[in-house]
Amino acid sequence: MDLDLSIDMSSEMGVRVSPTLIAVNQILSLSSMELQKAIKLEAEENPAFEILEHQTCPICGEQIRGNGCANCAKRAASTGTTANPDGPSFEDYGYGDYMVGGSYSTVADDEEFDPMTLVAAERTLGERLMIDLRAVLDSADIFIAEFLIGSLDERGFLSQAVYEIASRLGVAEPRVEQVLDELQRIGPPGIGARDLRECLLLQLAHMIEEQDAPEPPNVRAIITDYLTELGAHKYGYIAQKLGISSDDVATARDFIKAHLTPYPVMEAVDFQTWGSPSRAQYVSPDVVMKIEEGEFVIEVMESRRFFMRLNPMYNRLATELRGKEQHYSDDEKRHIQQYVARAKLFMSNINQRRETMLRIARVLVEVQEDFLRNGVRHLRPLTRAQVAERTGLHESTVSRATAGKYVMLPSRHVIPFSDFFTASLSIKDVIKELVIREGRPLTDREIVTLLREDGIRVARRTVAKYRSQLGILPSTLR
Repeated sequence: MDLDLSIDMSSEMGVRVSPTLIAVNQILSLSSMELQKAIKLEAEENPAFEILEHQTCPICGEQIRGNGCANCAKRAASTGTTANPDGPSFEDYGYGDYMVGGSYSTVADDEEFDPMTLVAAERTLGERLMIDLRAVLDSADIFIAEFLIGSLDERGFLSQAVYEIASRLGVAEPRVEQVLDELQRIGPPGIGARDLRECLLLQLAHMIEEQDAPEPPNVRAIITDYLTELGAHKYGYIAQKLGISSDDVATARDFIKAHLTPYPVMEAVDFQTWGSPSRAQYVSPDVVMKIEEGEFVIEVMESRRFFMRLNPMYNRLATELRGKEQHYSDDEKRHIQQYVARAKLFMSNINQRRETMLRIARVLVEVQEDFLRNGVRHLRPLTRAQVAERTGLHESTVSRATAGKYVMLPSRHVIPFSDFFTASLSIKDVIKELVIREGRPLTDREIVTLLREDGIRVARRTVAKYRSQLGILPSTLR
């Protein structure tokens, strides 16, 4: 048998993804908070990379120089209030509520503020509750609120009886009850409940108040008097006691299962509960859109907080290395070149991320200007492919740059980038308005007819789906 050994050379064309492109895409996919962590990690691992993080005022967002915020001190002087020598407190001025992804923070009513300061340090729910309670309680009752929040168990339930808390604090029970009522009113629905029954009733009351809708029949009575029997599936017994049919009991059961939870509802982006094993989401805007003198101004937020540069010593060593190589050993040269190149590549990738997001944001402003100025009713149909075509980017790049990221609108509402590509939001807004203004409960078919009169053609099942997503009950339960 003959063996033929030969070398065959042939050319082959293919697409290979370079490590540089992989690094760029990884940086591009990071949210603002994730990018902060990546920048700090790079600064810890790379001696040639350096960041200067500006200390910002938690009230107005301006850079702090010295012992306090000069901007807030100037505001205090102009309003006739006394500035706090340790810096302004939340009690020094009047503030509005600013919603960030469903959770409330207190910020100054100032056009020039840094949204990053709202999430620079993640507050626990207890800390945020205390901020809100301080705004509505007398200062003499703050210690009661602190004790109540400290007495919440891992489910969000109050672990001690009111009379025990009153006895320990040396105050009257009605005073503790009053503070508890405020806690339950401003906190997540169901917070501070003494048991499952109270938790469900608090959620029911919150839902009715928020939707300004009639109370669903039989639900309150079943929760109040027959919750144990409901859990044991004794529907016939409940129906007999309340004088209703078993179908009515089943309808009330379905409502409880669909709209109420056994734990206080944590109003966050992912609708978590207090007892959830995962942490609540803190949403920080990645891009801020503002209107200044009638024109839109766009800012990618990591540029506000960090100043990145090459470490001056490594920069000098890299320069010397080009003319005095003989003064350094091979290991020293390799060390300097490796870390300086890595720092430059990291900063270049971040700059490219910023430019990519700016290009996308500019297109969104051009296409959705009416939405940004006048509200969701003016949202136009838009796809990521159309944005890619306008920017000259690949569609996957647009998807990667917008996924999991948030935009602060001129109204200071923070929304996900995906809302710009969800044309159904405008239809949902019309449906919500129709339900709010209805003289009697409108059926889904009647809503379809009213939408067609406004030039919006959708199917009845689509209306039912949008209504369910809005948390609006069917006409039979409204």
